Order: sequence, then structure tokens, then C-alpha cells
Amino acid sequence: MPVAPPGPPAQHRRDHPLARALRRDRWRVVLGYLVLALVWILCSDAAVQVLTADLGTAARWQTAKGAFFVILSGAVIYLLLRPLAHHVLQTHLQLEHSEQRHRQLFEGNPGPILVYDLDTLEILDVNPAACSLFGWTREEFTALPMTALWPPGDEPALAAKLEQIRAQPGQLCEITADLQLKDGTTRSIEMRSNYLDYAGRPARLLIAIDRTREDQALRRRDQALNRVEEAHEMARIGAWEVDPATGLGRYSNQVYQLLGRRPPEARRWHRFEELLVPADPATAALTEQLLQDMRGEQVQIDVLLPLLAMDGRALMVHLRAEQGSGDAGRPLVVGTLQDVTEREQSRRLLREREEQFRELVRVLPDGVVILSEEHVLYANACAAAQFGYGQHTLLGEPLAALVVAGDLARVRAQLFASIPLPSSGTEVIGMRRLDGERFQAGLAVGDVRYGGRNCKLLIVRDLSEPERIREALETSNRELQAMAGRLFSLQEDERRAISRDLHDDIGQAITAMKLSAYAAQDETDPQRRGEDLAQIIQLADTTVGKLRDISTLLRPPQLDALGLEAALRWQAGVLFRSSPIELLAEIDALPRRPEGDIEQACFRIAQESLTNVLRHARASQVHLKLHDVHDHGLHLQVRDDGEGFDPDGPRGLGLIVMRERAQSAGGTLKIESAHGAGTLVDLFLPYRSDSVATPDTLEH
Repeated sequence: MPVAPPGPPAQHRRDHPLARALRRDRWRVVLGYLVLALVWILCSDAAVQVLTADLGTAARWQTAKGAFFVILSGAVIYLLLRPLAHHVLQTHLQLEHSEQRHRQLFEGNPGPILVYDLDTLEILDVNPAACSLFGWTREEFTALPMTALWPPGDEPALAAKLEQIRAQPGQLCEITADLQLKDGTTRSIEMRSNYLDYAGRPARLLIAIDRTREDQALRRRDQALNRVEEAHEMARIGAWEVDPATGLGRYSNQVYQLLGRRPPEARRWHRFEELLVPADPATAALTEQLLQDMRGEQVQIDVLLPLLAMDGRALMVHLRAEQGSGDAGRPLVVGTLQDVTEREQSRRLLREREEQFRELVRVLPDGVVILSEEHVLYANACAAAQFGYGQHTLLGEPLAALVVAGDLARVRAQLFASIPLPSSGTEVIGMRRLDGERFQAGLAVGDVRYGGRNCKLLIVRDLSEPERIREALETSNRELQAMAGRLFSLQEDERRAISRDLHDDIGQAITAMKLSAYAAQDETDPQRRGEDLAQIIQLADTTVGKLRDISTLLRPPQLDALGLEAALRWQAGVLFRSSPIELLAEIDALPRRPEGDIEQACFRIAQESLTNVLRHARASQVHLKLHDVHDHGLHLQVRDDGEGFDPDGPRGLGLIVMRERAQSAGGTLKIESAHGAGTLVDLFLPYRSDSVATPDTLEH
């Protein structure tokens, strides 16, 4: 099939080089032959007339001349037509080669190419790429009209386009439409066609370009851009770009929305500082510095800025920027603006919670230990104190150094069990301090993330103090039971002593006074009556003194009449009046008088302490001191330089009674003693029984 270049056929034939050569050589041959014939006829006839007058000879010469002319003219015509024939053959070969090249280009073109008749819309020829694209063979294709490629319903658009092409057949036409394949599917095809003379028929050469993948890629790009826009909107991120040369920039709608502004109808260039409203002067200065940095050669910005929205809301935005380039290759600063107000608030709350948690762990009375691969990764101060380590030296210690060997297997089983082991409560484990001392501890375990690693959490509760408290409570209960029994015994002894004193002394004195009164009543001698009455008076005075002594032993009257200070001076003076022990009394006047039960408790404790010095201390000096403590309570001290005693040894009933008196009055009693170092009785009591006095509260 000859494929000619586009354009009208008449013009093509007129301008073809072969046609021009044929026209030129045709007239050359004709004119040469005419000139040669005329010259030969005229010259040959004249020569014959000159050479002979004989008609027979002239006839023979004319015959020879005609034959020679035929031979000569044939040779001349051959010589004239030989280059023309050679040129025709060369041109024919070139045409064949050109047609072959065009056919190879047509067949081997990777793009689909169709040739169709412009009048009948009959498909005249297709290349293999078109067959591969549409799915028909060449024979099937050439049997179809062009309308078979259009899906049903697109005929009006096709007819309008064909009318436009027929009106201007020489112009290049471009159209994009959805064409139908053999399997019924459609593809988006861009078609470019121009005029073609196909064997003398007006045709169109159509090049089809499959734009389906490009359209799909564009749609995917648009979908991706839409998803990016949605993601930016959900993440509250806006994109922007600034020309560093002019300071003008363009901003996405999210930037305007984040800053509480209405997005413009069309994106326009304006300055960044027109959008930003700093929350404080420091932010204003920082913003101005950042805008200046954007005009530099190297831009790398990553900063948090507190801003104000147009509605007055406080915002915390994350500004990022770096060097980039525009479509034309000009330098631009591109970046993002993200609203991180909620994130920063969450971080602040998280930091506060972490600080609260750290403070809670720090002040927790139980030890908190985090293990990683059986080594201590974290320990609070309580854990370090429990195990006898410093603040940081516990870090890195192995688990085997903290747990006694007999309980290590139990601890490991609890720590690394795939399924949590059932437990009725906190496990009691034998632990070991740095100095080798062992102690019982309650152990609770759990899983925790620390430093990006899966770790084990141990809560260690030192049970030594509770055990000591339990033993002390049991001892105190035994002492209370012994004291209760002793108190009952003392009460009975006191009752018996009072009963005996009343019966032996008071009763006998009253009986003697009764007998003396009877004797005086019957006595007639005035002198003897006077002696009897004087004896009655003497017995009465002695009885009153004995009653006063009994009453003083039960409760000294100075305590009610003169107060605690006077009662202590009187009691100390009475006890040490005839003793070789030196008494040093420093009794200050209290700013106010304590309640009755407080005075009685302080007096009895001082009385018991002084009595113990006389009975057991073998001291040479005793120091009695009473003073006020910042108007919150009173402080009593009784110190001697005697033999002392072992405070951890058996305790007498007097010490137990003293401690119970102090506790019942809301105070504290501390007794310090050692063999050969004397004894100190240190008492703190409040002024009122409804408050509690301790050394710390009274000192502060």
C-alpha cells in the first residue's frame, strides 16, 4: 500500500521530482528530434542534389539517407532516453524503499495507528499496536467502521466531530474520548488525526494514545491529594510557601482555618506576618527573627510558637520550614504549620502526671524496684534505704544480691511466669541488705515498660518494723496485763495499809480519847480532869496529823492549792530532806496552768522518778527541771548520775505506770539509761488533755 504524505493529491503530483524530470526530458527529446530531423532533411537533400542529377542514383541515395537517418535518430533517441530511464528506475527504487520504510514505521510503531475513509468511515488499515490495544485482528478491524469503536450513546458527539473534520480536512485534529474494546471495556484514548491520500481516496491517519493509566494516575493523584487535604485537616496541618526574595507567600486553606481566618476565594500572594498574631512580645520578636531567617541561603526551622487566633483563642503552633524550589526552579521556602495546642496541653498534663507519679514513688514508704534481665534498672530512695545502699549505688545490682539464696527460685518463678501465679496476697520473701543483714519483706511483682523495654516491677515492703511493732505490742499487752494485776494488788495493799493505819492509829487514838473523856467526865478532881482534857487534846492533834499524812499521800494539797510548780518543789524537798543525794531543782513558772489530769500525771511521774532515784540509783546528784515549750506544753526532765539500768532488760512496774500515765495524758515519755551512765526521764505533756504533745510539735 503506497502511503503518501498528507496534503491534496493534485498538488502532490505536480510537485513530485519524478514528474518534473519527466516533463523536462520529454520536451528535450521531442525538440532534439525535430531539430535533428529538420537539419538532416535540409542538409541531406541539398547534398544529394549536389552529388548527382540522376534520378535513379538520387533515389538510391535517398533510400540510404533514410536508413541512415533512422539508425542515427534511433541512436540519438536512445542516448537521450537513457539518463531519463535511469532516473526513472532510480526514482522507482527510492519509492519502493520509501514505501517499505513507511510500512515498517507504520507496522513497527508502538503507538496504535488507524487509517479510515473520511467519507464512509471504513477502517482501511491498522498496525499491530492498534490490534493489540483494541483486541481485534487486522481482518476484523478492516471489516469494521469507525463508529464501532464508540460506545453506544456517543454517536451525536462523533457525528459533530466528523462534520468539523470534513469541513476542514487539511487541519490537524485532536480529540479525547472513551473508545470501546473488543471485550466491551472502554479505555480513555487521545486521538490525533490528519489528512491522508490513500490510493486516491480521502482518508485520515489516526494515531491513538492510551491515556487510561494516566487518567487513573491523575485520579489517584487527585484522590491522594484529597486524602492529604483530609489528613491535614484532621491533623490540623497547613502547608505554605514563601518567596525569600519578596517575602510573599501562598498558604493552604488549612493555614487560614487554623489561625481563625476565612480562606480567600483564590490563592494569592501576601506576607506571612499578616497571618500571625503573637501571643506575647517574646513571641513577636521570635517571629520577626524567623521571618528574617527565611530570607537566608540555608533555611531549617523547627519551632513552637504561641499565637492568638482571630477569635482570641490561644494557640500553640508547630512551625517547620526548609529550603525548596518552585516549578520554574526558583528558590522557595516551603513549610507546614500545625496546631499542637491539644498535644502540648496533653504533654503538659502528662509531664505533671509523671512528676506526680515520680514524687509519689519517691515518697512511697515501700521500696520500688524495676528489673531488666534480673538487674536493677531503677530504685526509689526507700528501696535504697531498705537494702542499705546509697541513692544510686543500687542501680545495676543483680537480683541474686538482694534476695536470700533460699527464696531466689520463688522470686524468679513469680517474676517470669508466663501466666501470673495465683497469690493470696503479698509474697513474704527473705531479703538481704548490703551489709549481709537479712530481713523479711512483702514482695509484689508486675510488668512495666521503662526506657522502651519490657521490665519487671517489684514493690518491696520491709516487714521488720511491723514485726518489731507486733512484738512490742505483745510485750506491751503483757506489761499491761501485769500492770493491771499489780494495780489491783497495790490497790488492795493500799486499802489494807489505809485500813490498818485507820484501825491501829486513828482507831486507837479515838478509843483513847473516848476513854479519857469518860475518865474526865467522872473525875472530881479539877487538876486530874484538866490532865485528862489535855491528853484528849494531844491525842486529837496527833490524830489530825496522821489524817493529814494519809491525805497527803493520797493527793498532796499543794497540787490543788498552789499548782504543779509548788507541789514539785514540796515533794522534792520532802523526799530529799534527809537524803545525802544533792538535789538541783530548776522549776520555771509556767505561762498557764495545765488541766488537772495533766498536773496529776506530771506530778506522779516526777514523784515516781525521784522515788526510784532514792531507792535504786545510788546517785550523788539528781537534777529536776520543769519549763514551758513555746506555750504549747511543758517539758519535765529528771536526770541522775547513778548506776543506771539496761533499757532492754526486764522493766519494773513503776516504769510501765509512768509511760501509761504519759500516754493517757496525751504526752510522750522517753527514758534513757545505761549501766554506769545514769538515767534520764524525759517527759513532754500538753496543757490540755484533748491535744497531743510530741517533741517535734513542742519544739516547733
